[in-house]
Amino acid sequence: MRAVIQRVKHAEVIIANQSHASIAHGLLVLLGIEAADTSEDVIWLCNKIISMRIFSDQQDLMNHSVLDVAGEILLVSQFTLFAQTKKGNRPSFIQAAKPELAMPIYEQTIVHFTQLMPNKIKTGVFGADMELQLSNDGPVTIIMDTNDKERH
Repeated sequence: MRAVIQRVKHAEVIIANQSHASIAHGLLVLLGIEAADTSEDVIWLCNKIISMRIFSDQQDLMNHSVLDVAGEILLVSQFTLFAQTKKGNRPSFIQAAKPELAMPIYEQTIVHFTQLMPNKIKTGVFGADMELQLSNDGPVTIIMDTNDKERH
């Protein structure tokens, strides 16, 4: 799994010119899923994201997590995070999981985030053509990949 995490003052998903979901202060998480991803990856990524200290404290140091600041998470699936651009000018998305594999992992991610942060999770629509509007706070943008986690 690959995630682009942005600390936001506001983020909104618009589908067919209609607001679908929005959050105020929190994290916009763009999530890419590949075929090898497992439930273990879901748990690790969700736990890491909600615990990451990327919100400012009173001394303007990044010492608080999204939990500490009572923030929200807007989770949006984005298969293009696995674009391969090595050859040619058209990205290849062969590394991204096919929808029948990716959708259950995306749904597991929603469930796990919801268990960790009840009533604080909003989502886009898997596979939909979405417009995102956001105000990146900082800007703070972090890229995470479950392939980089320590294996025990």
